[in-house]
This record gives sequence, structure tokens and C-alpha cells, in this order.
Amino acid sequence: MKICAGRKTAYLNGMSYEECKALAENVTQKIKPEIITSGKMTWSELIDKTDHDELIYKLTLKYLRRDGFDIGNSESPEIKPIN
Repeated sequence: MKICAGRKTAYLNGMSYEECKALAENVTQKIKPEIITSGKMTWSELIDKTDHDELIYKLTLKYLRRDGFDIGNSESPEIKPIN
């Protein structure tokens, strides 16, 4: 059964919101080891990893926070593992 969203427009490349969330989860799982290994990742590096898509970028930050990472702020735009 298809559920119609209230939005009239699609997200990145015509994907649904649920597909964008799944893509953000995949990106999160791929970059977590990189962040742990290097000790940090800048927001600009994350933008590159998410192909400059704002929704995927924001969802990835949300999932990283959920998974126990310090996602920083505007004064310190770095993602770090919480020790």
C-alpha cells in the first residue's frame, strides 16, 4: 500500500523521504569507522561524503549524534567520537 506524503516534490533524484533516510543511514555506517580512526571529521568533509545534499547531510548528522558522536557546532564544525 502506497502512502502519499504531503509534499508535492521529491527529494534527491526523485527519491522519497524514506529512501533518503536509508541513504543517510548507509552514509553514517560508512563514515563512523573513518571518524573513529582519524579522531575527527569536518563538516565540509561530511558534505563531500553526502554529495552536497542538504537533507542527507542533516540526517547523517542526526544519526551520528544518536550513535554517540559529538557533532560540534558553528564555532567548532567537527564531528568527534565521545570518549
